[in-house]
Amino acid sequence: MMLFLLSSKWIGFSLFATGISGMLLYDVMLPPTLSIWDKIGDLLANSMWNSLDSWALTALPLFILMGEILYRTAISTRLLNGLVPWLSKVPGRLFHINVVACSLFAAVSGSSAATTATVGKITLDELTRRGYDKGLAIGSLAGAGTLGFLIPPSLIMIIYGVLSDTSIGKLFVAGVVPGILLAIFYSVYIMGYSALRPGSLPQVEEEYTWEDRLIALKDLLPVFALIVLVLGGIYAGITTPTEAAAIGVVGSLGLAAMYKNLTLGNLKEAFLSAVKTTGMICFIIAGAAFLSQVVGFIGIARALSAYIASLHLSPYLLILVLGIMYLFLGMILDGISIVVMTLPIVLPIVQQAGFEPLWFGVFVVFMVELSQITPPVGFSIFVIQHIAKEDVKTILKATFPFFCIMVLMVVLVTIFPEIIFYLPEHMM
Repeated sequence: MMLFLLSSKWIGFSLFATGISGMLLYDVMLPPTLSIWDKIGDLLANSMWNSLDSWALTALPLFILMGEILYRTAISTRLLNGLVPWLSKVPGRLFHINVVACSLFAAVSGSSAATTATVGKITLDELTRRGYDKGLAIGSLAGAGTLGFLIPPSLIMIIYGVLSDTSIGKLFVAGVVPGILLAIFYSVYIMGYSALRPGSLPQVEEEYTWEDRLIALKDLLPVFALIVLVLGGIYAGITTPTEAAAIGVVGSLGLAAMYKNLTLGNLKEAFLSAVKTTGMICFIIAGAAFLSQVVGFIGIARALSAYIASLHLSPYLLILVLGIMYLFLGMILDGISIVVMTLPIVLPIVQQAGFEPLWFGVFVVFMVELSQITPPVGFSIFVIQHIAKEDVKTILKATFPFFCIMVLMVVLVTIFPEIIFYLPEHMM
């Protein structure tokens, strides 16, 4: 696997090639009458069909399309204009704009990269122009941008739900409280940083009246309406995630039309980008499904599970080991690849240790979030580098406190799993 990945092959291709190599090396015994290439062909076709023939997976391209349409609207500019009057009196003032704007955009896009890029393009230049410390602005964007994976609708949660046979609706609900808590922790850090370093804020404080704040609501209400439209039905048990995604696409088209950004060129770009992203993800999912079947036939998963069980690790020590493994993988792979590659082997071990798949789904999302801001392949780092025009070392230094806050949040949900289970138990 590492050999294929380091040779710059596509991740999906690397997964398929590793699976085929495994079958050739170990001559997996399916029907003994077939040649090895017939066995490979049969298993390949069967695993690809079974992994992609899922109605729940239909939500994936729809949420991607919704995010692509919103990415090409003026939603981020409107969010900034609407939030400025409301945040001007909060300790830390407009530093909170990244946290709040990313939280809101994450709730309608489902993508960490889209959230970071869309919000960052507007807020970084604006905060720097107004005299705010650029380092904290970059750090808060990097941390808050990863909320796109945790706050539903989350593309990672959809993929995890399909692969682990866990309710996607429950995963969405389970991510709400941890996502809000993480955003609050970010804001608390920003308040503390601003109090200790007053020079990080502009000396001139902008004044806004309650009339200004009420007028600004016209820019915020459409976003809140779309969030309620998409997620309200899921939480109320009225719509499935796939139906909510379809409603979200219609809602995003309505917003684009309202903001007068709905040109034929924008629409064409959004559809093409959604098709490319969906094709890439499905290729990786199909490759991972094939590899996981090969791993199962060869007996790697069973042997690994037996070996870990023989170590008699405590459940928390097991989670620590897995957390370190995910951090390492995050340095060389993107989040989706990490999930689809590790889940077939890791999930049975975790369940054997007594952890619920629902809890582990949120834990994995946190690990993927951390991988977004972990060098050298932290995707959010690259996005911010492109926007901020700063070197990687500066960005990593600014991001480190938010990385630590995220690690603290992982510790909290591990010690107190009720943070994850509370809403699913009381709402569904």
